[in-house]
Amino acid sequence: MRTLGLGLLAGVLAWISAGCGGDDDTIVTVYAAASLSEAFEDLAEEYEAANPGFDVKLSFAGSARLATQISAGAQADVFASADTVNMNRVVNAGRTATSPVLFARNRLALVVPADNPGDVTGLVDLADAELVLAVCAPEVPCGALAETVLDDAGVNIDADTEETSVRAVLTKVMLGEADAGLVYASDVAAGGDKVIAVPLGLQNRFNDYPVAAVSDRAVAADFVDFVLGPDGHRILWSHGFDSP
Repeated sequence: MRTLGLGLLAGVLAWISAGCGGDDDTIVTVYAAASLSEAFEDLAEEYEAANPGFDVKLSFAGSARLATQISAGAQADVFASADTVNMNRVVNAGRTATSPVLFARNRLALVVPADNPGDVTGLVDLADAELVLAVCAPEVPCGALAETVLDDAGVNIDADTEETSVRAVLTKVMLGEADAGLVYASDVAAGGDKVIAVPLGLQNRFNDYPVAAVSDRAVAADFVDFVLGPDGHRILWSHGFDSP
């Protein structure tokens, strides 16, 4: 079991000796890409168990949206992005307290409902105009990655919906509202028995995930260290992420 980091412990002792502060002193607010939902819920649970009295508040959305919110002044402590592009936006806005560090890698995946009503067998089938296709919007990391893979494969698509987060794409496929969707490998696991993955073959590509402390609070740096540590790697691996 992990114990409280020395830096964080010193900060807590100082807070106690000063006789001031409030509940916010024991809360770490984490903004994380939607594809990290289940993994970071487990990370938060283990962090709280290892650090009694501390509370991890999680906010999930598309990385582009989160980067916009943080750059505009949202009071986050930690940002975990699904790509380096949106993390760099936050860095360039002067909103990070530590340098970003890559902590995970996620591969593009093609998913279909469990009964595969569109009879999708590969990327080339996505060019079928009769297929109901869901993808992420181009500004979302999963959408940008999908565009690269499709361009490399020479496949032109006419998506029926462009979502602001990868989980919105997964949901449409799970509900049978789309015949296929381009998501991440970790989303295949999250979809359970409601979706199946179609092999991408040589077009298999990935995004690197960076994390950084946004605030200069000790608890922010401590949570980042937890993500980067052995417990973080174990949890991320269990949810289908690769090491960077």
